[in-house]
Amino acid sequence: MVDQLLEDASVRPDLKVILDLVAESSSLLDLGCGDGALIRLLQIEKKVNTLGVEGSQEMILKAVANGASVIHKDLNGGLSEFADNSFDYVVLSHTLQAVNRPDELLREMVRVGEMGIISFVNMGYIKARLQLMLNGRMPVTKTLPYRWYDTPNIHLGTISDFKSLCDKLNIKILRQFPFGRRSFFLTRLFPNLFASTCVFLVSKNKRGVL
Repeated sequence: MVDQLLEDASVRPDLKVILDLVAESSSLLDLGCGDGALIRLLQIEKKVNTLGVEGSQEMILKAVANGASVIHKDLNGGLSEFADNSFDYVVLSHTLQAVNRPDELLREMVRVGEMGIISFVNMGYIKARLQLMLNGRMPVTKTLPYRWYDTPNIHLGTISDFKSLCDKLNIKILRQFPFGRRSFFLTRLFPNLFASTCVFLVSKNKRGVL
């Protein structure tokens, strides 16, 4: 079971980064936890005290089968039931682009958690840009596998868009981890162009007012 979870994490490099970022025996809220695979991995590898939030009843059943504690909730309704700083980490993995108001959810994440971990697909990735420029059609890539008419993604953005939003919300970016299929050097140097996905570790900017 553990080997399979680790193998899945190697397929999704953002999951491996999240595992490395989270401290041993900490508390974590996983928003849009899906089948609970990340939660299970964190429980086994880091002994993390976890709680998942998921809107799909089907996914909740799978998450519970994976040993996850999960509550049923639509993330578009906010996180008002959670007190300030009630978790060490709040994770949002490949879900930011599917909520109605990403800005409001980000604000809530850094209110509820000491730190937030966000991973998302970068619409500025060179392969997506080239498809849109050369074909004049919405791109379909490994990280953007849906077509324009059946996609759950309603707010696709770029790494630069995300950084700009964090600046507007007075959210501090602590670390970033871009991933791409091209040169490691180019991906790190120009993430908005060469990274297909990216993971950010963020927190409240305590020098300002959120």
